[in-house]
Amino acid sequence: MRAKILIVDDDRDILLSLENRVTWMGHEPVTATDGQEALRLIQEEQPDLVLLDLELPLLSGLEVLKHVSQTSAHSDSSEHEPHPPSGTYTTPLIVMLTAYGTIERAVQAMQLGAFDFVPKPFTSDHLTVVINKALDTVTLHRHVATLRKEVENQFQPAITTNKHMAAQLAVAKQAASSAITVLLLGETGTGKEVVARAIHRWSPRANRPFIPVNCAAFPENLLENELFGHEKGAFTGALKREPGKIEIAEGGTVFLDEIGDMPLTMQSHLLRVLNDRTFYRVGGTQEVRADVRFIAATNKNLQQAIRQGTFREDLYFRLAVITVNLPPLRDRLDDLSALASHFLTQPGKLGLNRRGTLSDAALQMLHAYSWPGNVRELENVLTRALVLCPGDTIGPEHLSLMTGPLSTDISASSNQEPSSDILFFSYHESMDAYSQKLIESALRRNGWNQTKAATELGLQRTYLTKLLRQKQIPAKPPYSSSED
Repeated sequence: MRAKILIVDDDRDILLSLENRVTWMGHEPVTATDGQEALRLIQEEQPDLVLLDLELPLLSGLEVLKHVSQTSAHSDSSEHEPHPPSGTYTTPLIVMLTAYGTIERAVQAMQLGAFDFVPKPFTSDHLTVVINKALDTVTLHRHVATLRKEVENQFQPAITTNKHMAAQLAVAKQAASSAITVLLLGETGTGKEVVARAIHRWSPRANRPFIPVNCAAFPENLLENELFGHEKGAFTGALKREPGKIEIAEGGTVFLDEIGDMPLTMQSHLLRVLNDRTFYRVGGTQEVRADVRFIAATNKNLQQAIRQGTFREDLYFRLAVITVNLPPLRDRLDDLSALASHFLTQPGKLGLNRRGTLSDAALQMLHAYSWPGNVRELENVLTRALVLCPGDTIGPEHLSLMTGPLSTDISASSNQEPSSDILFFSYHESMDAYSQKLIESALRRNGWNQTKAATELGLQRTYLTKLLRQKQIPAKPPYSSSED
């Protein structure tokens, strides 16, 4: 990168020497000879890096550094979290230069946010290494900021104008500022993870990890290892200590999805963590402390599970400090237009490279539907419609909605494209059958070249191979009965 570098030194000879070195390296130098001028240029020129002398007229280098650090911390606090952690990355990055270097001054400068401390006299080669290292750090932080924005765009808070949904989100936002446990309740596909991520972003832990764990995806012994980690030698194949998701999320949030499917033994282990904030790794004897915030979610009726003996009552009350009930999509149809527009204007999230809009007739058809699969089903229906629609406007003929019993066996009609007027009863059967048809059609169009078919479908090549095995789709064209 070609950087703008501010050089601040009251010695004209050193200033000229540094300016020549920065120019030789291919960067743009800006110069100042006192601390007040340095602060003005930092604000006006917004340099990427500052080479700052410690002893300066008007304001010392340490005073300039302190002002920049405070300004950077205030900016981070207003944009990300109320109380940023110590050692916050300062903008711009600052390297201190001084002929009066001592250990005490170096420590003080680093505590105030200096990137490095270079005592005079220094060689040109040494300075070049320090500048390159600092600019690499600037580039890295910019990449991290870009990636963070991309993730936030993918998991933005739930879109709603519905009064019930808005009220529940208000409760979630109010609870976010504390470390109390939140329990999210709602049918499958109502957006529980979206709300969990929003709570994390609204919280003082926003710059720390958000770690989701699907409690239904692991057998009991594997779930214990997933959450708590293990010590070396805890079981066959445990060649070294591995941290669990709770340790990885230190300072952040652990999202326990499908908490209603957690085995009873694991529920007792989790209760200890919630009560004492401590746990033991699998095979370990040393207590580990956990500074994490827990958010749990389920589509099950936990009070009924308590009566049936499959869920601990004490764990329920420990989780349900704040309860947020997410309404199904059929009860918030006033949000349907905004949700559809959101999905269709972010095709990159769906693995597609074009946008689409809904015709009035298609929108009316969506409003007339009951949405048993909720927001997730809406996203899947619109994804399929966007794939099959040849133009930019999606009509009713591109939608596959379940309104009655299956009137035909799709798998038996593999040589025909699905009829636009067929409506299906089972959402999962419908989407599975159509996905099979989409894959087979893409393979035929690309001469059974799996790499090209995967590219057309927006899938990874390895994932397409996995789908072929799961759906028992032949990887090669079927042999003809004749050689004609």
